Amino acid sequence: MTQTIAPRVRTLVLLLLAAACALLAGAGPASAHAALTGSDPREGAVVDKAPAQVSLTFSESVSVDDDSLRVLDPKGKRVDDGKPSGTGGTTYSVKLHAGLPDGTYTVTYQVVSADSHPVSGAYTFSVGAPSETSVTVSGQGVGGGFVGGLYGVGRYVSYAGFAVLVGGAAFVLACWPRGSGVRVVQRFVVSGWLSLTAATLLLLLLRGSYTGSGKVADVFDLGLLGEVLQTKAGAALVSRLLLLAAAALFIAVLFGAYDKREDEERRDLTFGLAVGGSVVAVGLAATWAMSEHASVGLQAGLAMPVDVVHLIAVATWLGGLTALLVALYRGPADTPVPALAVSRFSRVAFGSVIALVVTGTYQSWRQLGSWTAFTDTRYGQLLLVKIGLVAVLVGVAYFSRRWTAQLAEATPAVARAAAARRAEKGEKGEKGAGKASGNASAKAGAKAGTKASGNAKVAEKESGTAKGSGTTKGTGGSQRAAQLARQRAAVDAARQKRQRDADPNRFGLRRSVLAEAGIAVVLLVVTTVLTQTEPGRTEEEAKAAGTSSAGSSAPATGAVTLDMPFDTGSQNGKGVVRVELDPARVGVNDLHLYVERPDGTAFDIPEVKVALTQKAKDIGPLPVAPDHITTGHWSASGVQIPMAGDWEVAVTVRTSDIDQVTISKNTQIG
Repeated sequence: MTQTIAPRVRTLVLLLLAAACALLAGAGPASAHAALTGSDPREGAVVDKAPAQVSLTFSESVSVDDDSLRVLDPKGKRVDDGKPSGTGGTTYSVKLHAGLPDGTYTVTYQVVSADSHPVSGAYTFSVGAPSETSVTVSGQGVGGGFVGGLYGVGRYVSYAGFAVLVGGAAFVLACWPRGSGVRVVQRFVVSGWLSLTAATLLLLLLRGSYTGSGKVADVFDLGLLGEVLQTKAGAALVSRLLLLAAAALFIAVLFGAYDKREDEERRDLTFGLAVGGSVVAVGLAATWAMSEHASVGLQAGLAMPVDVVHLIAVATWLGGLTALLVALYRGPADTPVPALAVSRFSRVAFGSVIALVVTGTYQSWRQLGSWTAFTDTRYGQLLLVKIGLVAVLVGVAYFSRRWTAQLAEATPAVARAAAARRAEKGEKGEKGAGKASGNASAKAGAKAGTKASGNAKVAEKESGTAKGSGTTKGTGGSQRAAQLARQRAAVDAARQKRQRDADPNRFGLRRSVLAEAGIAVVLLVVTTVLTQTEPGRTEEEAKAAGTSSAGSSAPATGAVTLDMPFDTGSQNGKGVVRVELDPARVGVNDLHLYVERPDGTAFDIPEVKVALTQKAKDIGPLPVAPDHITTGHWSASGVQIPMAGDWEVAVTVRTSDIDQVTISKNTQIG
């Protein structure tokens, strides 16, 4: 029976590793959890004169430093004062140098969102008219590279370690108290503590480089580490380390004093361990809830305790399930997992699933905000995968409950059969002992008179031999006895293991629990990826604002305004043409054109024409013939713009029969 189990175990493990690697490979750098929802000037805007400052608005509060917002001229030289000022934590601005020349300027930003994830991006605007720029923005976003990948591994390991630590300890206390003395269970829980501790230390060291330069050398920068300790994420990691010290004391008592107590004394200690362990588990879960998704956005005061319950439910279910799997496959044959322990865990797992459904529903509503976000956002798509995995896991758990019930029914009969075999062996042993005693008496009588005389030399020789070799024979005999005892123990253990594995109910339970654990591994990976993905609500808000992370090309009103001075060279041939395009989007637009003298008064001219051209796609010029409305005002409705991109708006102004000029500016059409 064991020979058929082993290949299946290896196959399932390989499949699980492949699935986990596929998800890990697709995770990529951490997604931006704070989206850029507005900027002034906007992306692609062409302004008449250089602004005094550049402002950025995010969907949630962010933290910045002197290098978080940078404005670069066409040659790549920094033209800001390097001192961002904030308003309410969501809008930050940086002042620009005076007297900036015309050309295209690049705005770059690198901030840390309130849920501890780094956010970066860049866009351009132009003063006077667009120009070539030597500035190149790296395609590698913040949070990527080697440091980002290592940080992601640390996050996965920390979640897995938390589940193993909390779930394994809960399985021992609530389901199988005698498991505290089983070596493989002890190693399992301790491995969870070690993994979580090592991952937390790694995240703390990598944090500064992860949210900053991304350089490996910065990992060992003590000054940068000091800055990290002053942030919310750094404080959470330090708190987690302190709680892990308390968890170490809990583990020492659980596998020390608790294991050595008798059943009555053990029950008295169980309550104290349960209370202490619960406090530590809640504290560890809170270090995630207070520094990530739950700490920002809607109803943060309610979302954080809900997130704590959700994390503990996940750990209790998945960690306990893995502990059960380890005990079923690797536990000693003389201490099998009893059916009562499996039944208890089944009830604990059912309660955990109920808690997951309730808290998960609330979290889904809070992070998505609409039904369409399930399919239109990456967060929603991953959430659908997670829901599907939970449904499959619950279905497999149903079969485990059936095997548990059958195992519980079969246990009394197995116990009676084992007792009968032990009694039968005892009777045979007594009979064998009687026969051996009779034979020994007869032999002793036959040999009683065999000791005769011998000469003195023989006696002396025997005496000398005894003195020289007595110690050696005694040592060899004790070693041989110990070796035989170990062999008998190994044979007995193998026999007990064969008898245990031969039980069809236990064999079915082991297979179903293995399948559950495999799905649980993939579920844990998907859950970790979700914590690194931009929430669907944030992504939809960014789309609604006309931006994914770089702002919109149109003003807040949805219109584009272009001021273009002109000079036809004749008397009264100077002025300014103002073109307003509303809503500056693909499709139907309204165009208004105003002509003013240099002093701002409106005046009429003989003719004005407009043409739209997108040179990148070789579209146009598309002529527009506006109608004269009133003095200095022309208008055209139903202006069709076929596609988004950078469009040139050219205006031809004629001030006399022979004097005319064509002026143009570029603008971004969304």
